[in-house]
Amino acid sequence: MKNYPPQFKADAAALYRSRPEAAIRQGAADLGINPETLRNWVRAAGASRPQGRRAEVPAEPPTPLEAENAALRKKVRELEEEREILRKAAKYFAGETRW
Repeated sequence: MKNYPPQFKADAAALYRSRPEAAIRQGAADLGINPETLRNWVRAAGASRPQGRRAEVPAEPPTPLEAENAALRKKVRELEEEREILRKAAKYFAGETRW
């Protein structure tokens, strides 16, 4: 059984939370770990997926361009977080234990 650093576990749980469309199985496959391992880390972190946030109703609905920009910014944040976690995972599996 492998021992993973606490930071890797926390990052993996955060990655899962940040991708509401992804399943545990897919997230585990992306990180090269067992799905049950990831599930246990998510439970241990007390992490549940956000069920939605109540936001104030804007005075005017956003224009299509504003909505597209917001969606693209969100996607960029998700991809940057995923890239960072995968970079750390690659270092870990390559034998570099420094995080």
